Amino acid sequence: MAPEAPADLYWLRRCAVGLCIAAVMGPAAVRAHDSRHRSAAPLEISGGQYSPVVWADIAGWNNDNHLDAFKAFRASCRAVTGRRRSAVSRKALGVSLREPCRAAKAANISDDAKAKAFFENRFRAVRISRLGETDGFVTGYYEPIIDGSRTRTDVYTVPVYRRPSNLFVRGFSQSAPSLPNNGPVYRKIGRRKLVPYYDRAEIEDGAIAGRGLEICWLKSQTDLLFTQIQGSARVRLEDGSTIRINYDSYNGYPYTAVGRILIERNIIPKEQMSMQRIRQWMTDNPDGARELRRQNRSYVFFREVKLSDNDEAIGAQGLPLTPGRSIAVDKTLHVYGTPFFIEGELPIQSEQAKTPFHRLMIAQDTGSAIVGPARADLYLGAGSEAGRVSGRLRHNMHFVMLVPNSLDPIARAKTMPLPETRPSAKIARLFPPNDRKPANAPQASAPSSLPADEQTGAASVPAAKAASSEITPLPPERSEVGSAHKPRHRTHYRRRWHRRAR
Repeated sequence: MAPEAPADLYWLRRCAVGLCIAAVMGPAAVRAHDSRHRSAAPLEISGGQYSPVVWADIAGWNNDNHLDAFKAFRASCRAVTGRRRSAVSRKALGVSLREPCRAAKAANISDDAKAKAFFENRFRAVRISRLGETDGFVTGYYEPIIDGSRTRTDVYTVPVYRRPSNLFVRGFSQSAPSLPNNGPVYRKIGRRKLVPYYDRAEIEDGAIAGRGLEICWLKSQTDLLFTQIQGSARVRLEDGSTIRINYDSYNGYPYTAVGRILIERNIIPKEQMSMQRIRQWMTDNPDGARELRRQNRSYVFFREVKLSDNDEAIGAQGLPLTPGRSIAVDKTLHVYGTPFFIEGELPIQSEQAKTPFHRLMIAQDTGSAIVGPARADLYLGAGSEAGRVSGRLRHNMHFVMLVPNSLDPIARAKTMPLPETRPSAKIARLFPPNDRKPANAPQASAPSSLPADEQTGAASVPAAKAASSEITPLPPERSEVGSAHKPRHRTHYRRRWHRRAR
């Protein structure tokens, strides 16, 4: 987890969010704000920017199957209304989903028109993205179906481990049903001593072998790695029966994407990256695959769950996922059950296809790599076809979050304070330049030291302004700043501002 930001930096970020909201809200969005909700609590999303939008301006909204989305939303409501209020109160929507959830549980909705009206009457739509960006980002995931065995054989040699008894997470009992997928994890030695848990290389080398932790055995470490990345799997045994395994805990190390390593090493081009390409490379290069796996020190432990072959995998919300309607989101920012309308084009039918995707999805899962206000992992179901499609999804998409009417997406922009004038501007007024070169004077050209992508922004500055800023001399020393007290005061002020800027 990232370290906590200083209070001054947090203040600046809040100001930036408020300014972005005010900048992107247009007249249509303001008209869409119903006056009967002006007393509602303000909406605030850490690290994100958003702007209200009317339903008619959301591409594909009218053509979606809202009844399917409503069924997935109502399923989430069982968990939303059953939770303690404090469990979700610190997130963007807080406990505001309780009201529409109660209405959904009481409503008798059996057709698409009524489902669409339910969402439009109970929610307001806001476009959302990371601060300074316009789009969100989506990937896909699925539930693998792999071969395995209850016992070790010559073919099945790779163990799938359940959570070890000496794995410890602060604030959680060792017997807790499941543990977080981020933050530090320790190995408990004796009664008091805590050390970081074993990493992937140590576990692969047998650090916890022989303790009776094996749920089943797989054919290869590659099968296990992809099962750990997806978080669940169906293991087909030799007698034809199936074991269902789900994420239970991890060893405390941050996830490192092996695909990114292959791109950085120029092994697989970025535009060709997919899970299928990674698997093929690892099959063709067993020694390289071993080294590549160990670059990802994170290791996942599973638990066996009692599900039939007809049941979908269980998400982090504790409910069966719905293929094509469930998404994994950043659980530190969003509440499970939040509806998101995701719009754009995805290569669903083939690798080159640009299939229109306009669909209302429900947040019901999470993942350690899913970070940010407009970041989602689309759940596509189980099996090889779902795996092929999910493996090629890495695309920018438009995100619209549905916000309950009890929250006001406009109030925060109205009350957000503007930041103080930067000290550099104050100093510029105190020390005006006393000689400037005429604007029509010839300028010597010099190669820019900026990266290419930053030179474009610099070139957009008017030539006269850029030229004058380059030749402005330093202000002459002023005699009245010679006292010992004033320089110390100004130095303190500059240091204080630099702390805020950081």
